[in-house]
Formats: sequence, C-alpha cells, structure tokens
Amino acid sequence: MNAPLKPLDITALRQSARQHMEEGAVTAGYSADTQAVIAMLNDALATELVCVLRYRRHHFMASGIHSHATAAEFLVHSNEEQGHADQLAERIVQLGGEPDFSPDSLTKRSHAEYVEGATLTDMIRENLVAERIAIDSYRHAIESVASDDPTTRRLLESILAVEEEHADELADLLTQVPAHSS
Repeated sequence: MNAPLKPLDITALRQSARQHMEEGAVTAGYSADTQAVIAMLNDALATELVCVLRYRRHHFMASGIHSHATAAEFLVHSNEEQGHADQLAERIVQLGGEPDFSPDSLTKRSHAEYVEGATLTDMIRENLVAERIAIDSYRHAIESVASDDPTTRRLLESILAVEEEHADELADLLTQVPAHSS
C-alpha cells in the first residue's frame, strides 16, 4: 500500500515562487546540480552538432548506384539532429546557462566523432557508430538526471527514441548496400 500524499503547503509554495525570480524555471524544488546538467547538455549539444555536420557532408558526398535514397535519408537525419540541438540549447537557456556553439571546441566536447567515410558503406557505418554512441550517451544522461530533473529527462528520452530509430534505419541501409559501394 502506498503512503498517502503529503499535503502541499500553498503558502510556502507561493512565497518560494517569489524568491530568485530571475532564475526562471529553476525553482527551489529543482534538485539537480544545475551546472552539471548544463555541462552535460552542452556535451550533448556538441554531439548533435557534429552529427548534423557529418550527415550533411555524407548527404552531399554520397555517390553510386544506391546513393540517392541513402543521401536523402542522411539529410532527414541531419535535420532531425539539428532539431535535437535546438531543443538542447533551449533547455540550457531555461536552466540559466549558455549553449556552447563554439566551433573551436565542438569536436573535443562531442561524444561522437566526425568521420568522413570514403564509400557509401563507410558513411552508413560511421553514422551508425555515432548513433550507437549517442544512444548510450543519452541513456547515461537520463540515468544521471533521474527524478532530479524530470523535464530534462523527458527531453533526453524523446531524443533517445529518435536516435534509436536512426540506428535501426542505418542498420537496415547497411544490409541493402553492397559492401563495395562507393
């Protein structure tokens, strides 16, 4: 049997909401380490931006008999990764941080690598590796914020679901493209 819900002290809630109003969404009830969450989100942002750039390059560089549909899929993935980057940047700002778009440190902060790939098969493989890295990175981040930051957790869970779709799509593409395709 579950314990009864503790009544909410509305007076205290109202008083608390009037304190530190410049912190916006970060209220007294926020129990995560804000700076650690912002740093984690900035690393995720860097990972997404590196993925956007890699997918864009692969979209334009894909060639060969099987390249048209694969290049189109790379572009779709690039656009979705850009959407993730935008969501992460928005959350960073909500938490009182600044999204780090610095090109100088992007690849150092990214969990995924920027690998150009010489053939269409190489490109698919490199994107699949990056998606698998992102999947495990997001799982770790979700565990890290757990119940301390449910908004960030839900955001990361929604991004994770798309990354898993990307991995499945790329694994399917890998089976359809001959190993020697350029």
